[in-house]
Amino acid sequence: MQFTLQAQRRDVQGRRASRRLRRTGRVPAIVYGGHAPAQPITLDHNEIYHLLENEAFHSAIISLVVDGATVPVLLRDAQYHPFKPLVLHVDFQRVAEGQMIHIKVPLHFKGESESPAVKLHHCIVNHVMTELDIQCLPKDIPEFIEVDLSHLEPGHSVHVSHLVLPAGVKSVMHGGEDPVVATAVKVRGSEEAEESGAATE
Repeated sequence: MQFTLQAQRRDVQGRRASRRLRRTGRVPAIVYGGHAPAQPITLDHNEIYHLLENEAFHSAIISLVVDGATVPVLLRDAQYHPFKPLVLHVDFQRVAEGQMIHIKVPLHFKGESESPAVKLHHCIVNHVMTELDIQCLPKDIPEFIEVDLSHLEPGHSVHVSHLVLPAGVKSVMHGGEDPVVATAVKVRGSEEAEESGAATE
């Protein structure tokens, strides 16, 4: 999915300047990385607020248009007001076409209700991870990674090594780890029901 975001250069910095910007409906932000110095910018609050609600925006290459010049960037951080629906600050990182990057993408789970663990044994599937840290070129960033749970058995787990990743995408794991993505947990009531059913038979 393609995203284009309009921005303006920000020459005045500091807390007071940021507060003044927010009162006018603008959000202070910064663009860093690459061979250029960090560039403070401002964004329209309503535009960035609604874009941040879109899951795909968090792992997409964004065309950031700063005073007419387009820069490809990734969203790296967004700070929110603790209890008001307000975006306080946003960080973007410049990306180069041929440079490998690290990014976290969301996990989408499918097949849970058809799995033996849920359908036959009434287990609860615990989604241990909701996003995956990957390494790839900017052009290969997937919108999400699909996790197939349709064959999950009671007491078993799906690990990162079990995931089918798109071409050009590698998972980032440290120290030989193979983290659990999802696991099927038996509920006490379902175990008793199974034992009761077996006894009746």
